[in-house]
Amino acid sequence: GAGGSSGCGGPKGKKKNGRNRGGKANNPPYLPPEAEDGNIEYKLKLVNPSQYRFEHLVTQMKWRLQEGRGEAVYQIGVEDNGLLVGLAEEEMRASLKTLHRMAEKVGADITILREREVDYDSDMPRKITEVLVRKVPDNQQFLDLRVAVLGNVDSGKSTLLGVLTQGELDNGRGRARLNLFRHLHEIQSGRTSSISFEILGFNSKGEVVNYSDSRTAEEICESSSKMITFIDLAGHHKYLHTTIFGLTSYCPDCALLLVSANTGIAGTTREHLGLALALKVPFFIVVSKVDLCAKTTVERTVRQLERVLKQPGCHKVPMLVTSEDDAVTAAQQFAQSPNITPIFTLSSVSGESLDLLKVFLNILPPLTNSKEQSKEQEELMQQLTEFQVDEIYTVPEVGTVVGGTLSSGICREGDQLVVGPTDDGRFLELRVCSIQRNRSACRVLRAGQAATLALGDFDRALLRKGMVMVSPEMNPTICSVFEAEIVLLFHATTFRRGFQVTVHVGNVRQTAVVEKIHAKDKLRTGEKAVVRFRFLKHPEYLKVGAKLLFREGVTKGIGHVTDVQAIAAGEAQANMG
Repeated sequence: GAGGSSGCGGPKGKKKNGRNRGGKANNPPYLPPEAEDGNIEYKLKLVNPSQYRFEHLVTQMKWRLQEGRGEAVYQIGVEDNGLLVGLAEEEMRASLKTLHRMAEKVGADITILREREVDYDSDMPRKITEVLVRKVPDNQQFLDLRVAVLGNVDSGKSTLLGVLTQGELDNGRGRARLNLFRHLHEIQSGRTSSISFEILGFNSKGEVVNYSDSRTAEEICESSSKMITFIDLAGHHKYLHTTIFGLTSYCPDCALLLVSANTGIAGTTREHLGLALALKVPFFIVVSKVDLCAKTTVERTVRQLERVLKQPGCHKVPMLVTSEDDAVTAAQQFAQSPNITPIFTLSSVSGESLDLLKVFLNILPPLTNSKEQSKEQEELMQQLTEFQVDEIYTVPEVGTVVGGTLSSGICREGDQLVVGPTDDGRFLELRVCSIQRNRSACRVLRAGQAATLALGDFDRALLRKGMVMVSPEMNPTICSVFEAEIVLLFHATTFRRGFQVTVHVGNVRQTAVVEKIHAKDKLRTGEKAVVRFRFLKHPEYLKVGAKLLFREGVTKGIGHVTDVQAIAAGEAQANMG
């Protein structure tokens, strides 16, 4: 009666969760003490509670679910100080029955993640059970997690996503990726040049929902309580600007870095790793194509990755996932510490270890540091509406459609907004006709959510990527000149006044010229400075504090905007160039 699948049995007895110690009477095994906040709850036992106690337990479950944005993990048979005591079979059955009643009361589902035996101070076999409780918050259709997919060209990114989202293994010649490509030249070359979005759902019992048993995206959304949106980015160096745009504009929760087992760290892999580190996007690693290599080759690639992750610039703790028990531990520790980097080794052709990645994605909490994120989202929702325009389409019988992310506020069908800045710095009025999230209709869009908005007969020619749609009362400021505090990551010679670079700030991407380097004449690799830039083409909407990344050939730098020189609409053309 514990919500069906007793998913991951995990190794018994000897193997303890990450930080457990020992297993004998003279050295009792412990978990870290229970934290008051967070979504993990320890319970020694839940046998026949009184009505008053039951109501208290239900209130406690609501709190843990709120902390985990709709997900909580219960450790049954564990004291509050983390001591792994364990329960006899009858007590465990009664405790799980109570937990099931509690979940029913709050409208949640429970799934057993793993059971482990403890041999501490007892001749009777005693068990600890780890249970996932999941409930979709009332104001959401499903829990949402955005994962950017990075990696060198030909490492198998689109193929892996095809296998996960279509539910069929690849034939070794790229059949699985064909449904993901958007352009004819991508099908012909087998290389992704644009950003595409793929969805993978999990229902409340933790079972995979994908196109193998659902005909449309709408069906996947309706059947899922948790949605993983994969942002499939380009691996080829030629399309690096598209990859950077995907990372800066779509605000992924985390990234999946794919490395081919037979080539190891090659091509743009280091560059993509550096981008994730620079933009502070937590990432995990998948070593693909293990069916093509000998075991020793796979081990060599994993060792190479571990060496790179431990280097001073990375400061990561690699964690190789080889069992379902490891996958559960990796998901929990990855969410708690940004330094943990799980490594999976799998094959999209044989399906080897693919289930471990699915277990990891199912358990991975919706957002790290949920309390701060929740508070931040509450504050953002109180602000005026601001929507970043990342994609522009024309859809027959619908008209102009824009895709992007709502940075702040709330957006509803029928809202009157203004979009800009145009080349002459103006903002134009428009109306939001309808909203779609994950290809299904949505009435209300909240801060932090990605969606597409239909704008009816609004002229597509007036729109471009990098624009913002905002509330008319916001009175947005635009600029053609701005200052940023930067660190020059690499430059072959010296970086000086007059140098032109492509600047990425959120969804803004434009060439800018260096007008002035404060307190210095020139910069060398590794040096810091405040630099004044001027956009070459048209004014942009920038915010002070926004992350900035610039590049030109091998030249690269990161930083943040410190000052914007606001200009009025009439002055925009005069200020450019």
